[in-house]
Amino acid sequence: MSVHRFSGRTVLVTGAGSGIGRAVALAFAAEGARVVAAGRGIAALKETVALAGKAGGTAVARVADVSRAADVEALVRGVAERFGSLDVAVNNAGVFRGGPLAGMAEEDWRDLFDTNVTGVFLALRAEVAQMRTQPRGGAIVNVSSNLGRHKQVPGTTAYSASKAAVTSLTRGAALEYIADGVRINTVSPGATDTSMSLRPGESEAERAVRMKDESPLGRVAATREVAEAVLYLASDAADAVVGTDLVIDGGSAL
Repeated sequence: MSVHRFSGRTVLVTGAGSGIGRAVALAFAAEGARVVAAGRGIAALKETVALAGKAGGTAVARVADVSRAADVEALVRGVAERFGSLDVAVNNAGVFRGGPLAGMAEEDWRDLFDTNVTGVFLALRAEVAQMRTQPRGGAIVNVSSNLGRHKQVPGTTAYSASKAAVTSLTRGAALEYIADGVRINTVSPGATDTSMSLRPGESEAERAVRMKDESPLGRVAATREVAEAVLYLASDAADAVVGTDLVIDGGSAL
């Protein structure tokens, strides 16, 4: 397999300051892409850019809140103006709010949907509009979750609902825009080696013990494993893959 599948291509990754988003940004940079790492915190984004540079890749940081239409539109427009195209977009930005549904604050519910659902909608709208103007179109990968469409866990109902919406948005948009050369898919990670998979007060060692019972695989996924799935869906090797939802959870949702 070529280690430069994305040479000469411009890739936008939201939520790139940590976790899966950072791993995805670094993986694209390692394979020759010009990466735009976007998120709300400039310090974390600069760390991602620095790590990409140390690995021989190219990345720039851009501050944007995906729940704000003006931010998203300016972000996509700026990428196209600077680099000439937007070839791949990974809509990874997301938040988690847990707890029983009946006890959830309306503010937390709105925060979940503003970021996880409206944020993906706004990103898709801007990205598709740009990619439709390009001779080669483009590829979009939305990051959902195994919670929602595939699995339900008490205390995650609101989050699951937001992620099920992401999966539905992906399938509908994929069907609407494939004729325009825009390929849209989803990855749905389960528990991954990020802070989001830690329960309140839980250590990584305690999580490892818990996962031996909770996951058929017996462990959390590494962020690089999720990143590899994203790169596959964005690559030419997946040209016939449209509207799929690739679950990466060690069999937890089976």
